Amino acid sequence: MTKVLSFKFENTDEDTVLVLPCVDGVGLDQLVADFEEAAGYRDPAGGYGGIIPSHRFFGPLRSYFLGQEEPVTGDEQGEIYLLSCECGEVGCWPLIAHVRLHPDKVIWDGFSQPHRPNRNYESFGPFVFERTQYEKAVETLVRYDDL
Repeated sequence: MTKVLSFKFENTDEDTVLVLPCVDGVGLDQLVADFEEAAGYRDPAGGYGGIIPSHRFFGPLRSYFLGQEEPVTGDEQGEIYLLSCECGEVGCWPLIAHVRLHPDKVIWDGFSQPHRPNRNYESFGPFVFERTQYEKAVETLVRYDDL
C-alpha cells in the first residue's frame, strides 16, 4: 500500500526553517518515536526533529530527497538524513534512511540511528510512495525553500 509524502515547515526563528517529512499526514518524528517506544527503546525513545537545510549543506533539496547526493555516513547511494535531533543538529541524534528510486515508486527503507547501532529498525517501514506524488511533494519543498 502506497503512502503519501508531505512536508511540514516550521520557522524556528526569523531566518531558520525546519522541514519535517510527514507520511500520510503524520510527522515522521512521531512515527519513529512510537515505533521506538513500542520496541522498548527508551534510552531515549524519540527526541527527533525535522532537518534544517540552512544548518547543513544537503545539496540541492530536489536531488537530496531523491537520494542522488553523496551518502551521509556510509558509501551506499541514497543514504540520507530524514530527521535530526529535536535541537536541529543532524550530528546529534539523526534518523537515517535509504531512498530507493524505481520507475513508478520511491521507497524509504534501511532506517538506522547511528548513535544506537544495536537498535533494529527492520520492521519500521518500508514506506512506499507513488513516484509522481513523491516528486510533487519534493517540488513543494524546493519551492518553499526558494522563497
